[in-house]
Amino acid sequence: MYDVCIVGSGAGGGMAAYTLTQAGADVVLLEAGAPWDNAKDSAMLTWPYESPRRGKSTTERPFGEFDACIGGWEIPGEPYTRAPGTEFSWWRARMVGGRTNHWGRISLRFGPYDFKRKSRDGLGDDWPISYEDVAPYYDKIDRLIGIFGSKENLPNEPNGVFLPPPRPRCHELLVKQAADRLHVTCIPARLSILTRPLNGRAACHYCGQCNRGCRVNANFTSTNVLIAPALATGKLTLLTNAMAREVLVDSGGRATGVAYVDKTTGADRRVRAKVVVVAASALETARLLLNSTSSLFPNGLANSSGAVGKYITDTTGTDVAGFIPKMMDHVPHNHDGVGGMHLYMPWWLDNAKLDFPRGYHIEVWGGAQVPSYGFMGGIHRYPSGGGYGKQLKDDYRRYYGATIGFSGRGEMIPNDDSYCEIDSRTVDRWGIPVLRFHWKWTDHEYKQVKHMQETFRALIGDMGGQVFSPMPTAEQGYGIAAGGVIIHELGGARMGDDPKTSVTNRWCQAHDCKNLFVADGGPFVSQADKNPTWTILALSMRTSEYIADQMKKGTL
Repeated sequence: MYDVCIVGSGAGGGMAAYTLTQAGADVVLLEAGAPWDNAKDSAMLTWPYESPRRGKSTTERPFGEFDACIGGWEIPGEPYTRAPGTEFSWWRARMVGGRTNHWGRISLRFGPYDFKRKSRDGLGDDWPISYEDVAPYYDKIDRLIGIFGSKENLPNEPNGVFLPPPRPRCHELLVKQAADRLHVTCIPARLSILTRPLNGRAACHYCGQCNRGCRVNANFTSTNVLIAPALATGKLTLLTNAMAREVLVDSGGRATGVAYVDKTTGADRRVRAKVVVVAASALETARLLLNSTSSLFPNGLANSSGAVGKYITDTTGTDVAGFIPKMMDHVPHNHDGVGGMHLYMPWWLDNAKLDFPRGYHIEVWGGAQVPSYGFMGGIHRYPSGGGYGKQLKDDYRRYYGATIGFSGRGEMIPNDDSYCEIDSRTVDRWGIPVLRFHWKWTDHEYKQVKHMQETFRALIGDMGGQVFSPMPTAEQGYGIAAGGVIIHELGGARMGDDPKTSVTNRWCQAHDCKNLFVADGGPFVSQADKNPTWTILALSMRTSEYIADQMKKGTL
């Protein structure tokens, strides 16, 4: 009998394991994927020419052969289905540390407005908690994990406990000049990558390969920043290749543990625990709860409200890249920097003066990356159109690093037509029923993405650039990425004070089952124009400290 069983080892599960073991709890953690240690298993500093694939993506690594994240939108033996007319893709990571091995480490706090959007524009719902409730935990994870940035005192982009940001690179200086001319706010990025040593971890040495997994732990992963210290306490038992099937309950409706499949043998197993924390990622958590049926919970555990799997969201997104002649024929120099952007643009406009209600931020990319498969996206897009022999080589040298691109990442408003449910006719390779997705963007999102496209094209034009692609039409959704493609899915177990309309309370504790908690993106009431990981970490720490306190008081 463990004190706590945690399902999932990503941002939420890793933070729960760290916080609870530090508090003295005996914890067992179930991870559906394989073992992984970025200090040993990373492909960092591997040259693309060392592989016959030159870094091309593989089935289990869609973002490239050397990418650290094992998983993808399609996993053999683990299907999901879509309702007619639905475009939705579901990314699953299958490894210790989950998506934190791969993510861009853009570490943005939700702001005061983000927790109370309905009060501001009447859409969606307010969170039952405010920024002030979460701010102390943001501060704690800033100090524990490390983040660089700058204090800007913007109303909805809260300052953090920042390490010094790296200086902008050449292409970023051009972007900054264009943004200033167009009156677009442009500030140092906020990434969880160390620019100074912290808590025994080395500072970034600017190899620019964060997505491969950092061998010196200069960037944040759950694997070595949270789970490794938890293991070192002797209080954590880590079970890999453990596919959770259902949360078990007793005759009184209390969670008693988790049933799982040992993927290496196919055997069904169980672990017993006084408290269960589900952190399998928002949609996998919804699936687990919906599959945890019993006489007490015929519609799924913690689902008396019918809200499990409902109000799911993903970040809106679109991208535009262009050829910037000013970046041609540059003096060869070292494009030193982290594996990500040094600048970004937080939302800078007043939605009340626009035809859509929520904002977005802009991510910047470009520069001279290490050439690999798909290098430059095809030289046929450049003015000379390519060639042969010496001309082709000379063109590559001239155009190398002359691409600058922008990615918009915006807030989707939850709607009744975006949800997931159990598909009663389809199971995975272990006989576990799979999810069926329903998805719909609304005019709010389409108009927002149209604004992204127009802004990015204006920035490229201001730099004297040439956009590679034509402006997408309304029929093309203005280039909006399909649901799930940005991999920021949230909701499905939303928090609220009313048990009739929500799954969890303000402590991410299930209304229907007092010793069951959710510590991933499931309890989010809404998206924001920010990446969600920093808020998942903060809420998981907050929930875990609450669990430790309640266990000491004997209430759990």
